[in-house]
Amino acid sequence: MPLLIIVAIIVLYCLSCIQIVNQYERGVVLRLGIVRPQAQGPGVIFVFRPIDSIRRISMRQEAMEVPPQDVITRDNVTLKVNAVVTMRVIDPVKAVIEVQNYIYQTSQFAQTTLRSVLGEVELDGILAHRDQLNLRIQTIIDGHTAPFGVKVVSVEVKQVDMPESMLRAMAKQAEAERERRAKVIHAEGEFNAAAKLVEAAELMATQPMTLQLRYLQTLTEIGVEKNTTIVFPLPMELMNLLNKTFAAPAPAVANTPEPPIVP
Repeated sequence: MPLLIIVAIIVLYCLSCIQIVNQYERGVVLRLGIVRPQAQGPGVIFVFRPIDSIRRISMRQEAMEVPPQDVITRDNVTLKVNAVVTMRVIDPVKAVIEVQNYIYQTSQFAQTTLRSVLGEVELDGILAHRDQLNLRIQTIIDGHTAPFGVKVVSVEVKQVDMPESMLRAMAKQAEAERERRAKVIHAEGEFNAAAKLVEAAELMATQPMTLQLRYLQTLTEIGVEKNTTIVFPLPMELMNLLNKTFAAPAPAVANTPEPPIVP
């Protein structure tokens, strides 16, 4: 019986030493407090407790939301900005040995970097050049996290909350810009229409028959509509004759000598 009990204890101990590490995980094993040079896994590994201890580290990408931060921009506008940081562990041993909690550490670096970078630019730069700011923030955070084996894949500014007064001012600015564009477009249209009318007038002056055709087309368009307008068409030759008559200079009156007065 004692031998069976000893064998059973040994078997149970060996079974408890078997650890299964998933494909997306790595196991960092410390033997007598000293870390083994390489992470273990994936698959079946042996952890001989209490001599060994294991720490499982996920190798998958993790999305971490940065809490809203109060940011004062370069042009003294107060904003609330939050972001999303995507990261992954590339060196599990460093992530265990070099830092106590790599997720918390990365979150703190992201908060301070977000405030410092966005505070150096103006509001228009934050709204217009968000991609460049995301890349700059990612580069800075990645430089801080590289010593403990964490790679920052991307940083995206998620939301920018502005004061109500700033929103009203931006709405007025956008409305004024739209009105300016509408006036410019209207002026360009008037200019183009005037230029086309000048070209049409020059063309009709070279071909008098085109004026007659245009006159007949206008009569047709008026007749299509249901109205009570009465139009008396006159020949163009008559109109030209009247124009020449009124435009002709008046004949000069000959100066005749007055008859002498006979007393």
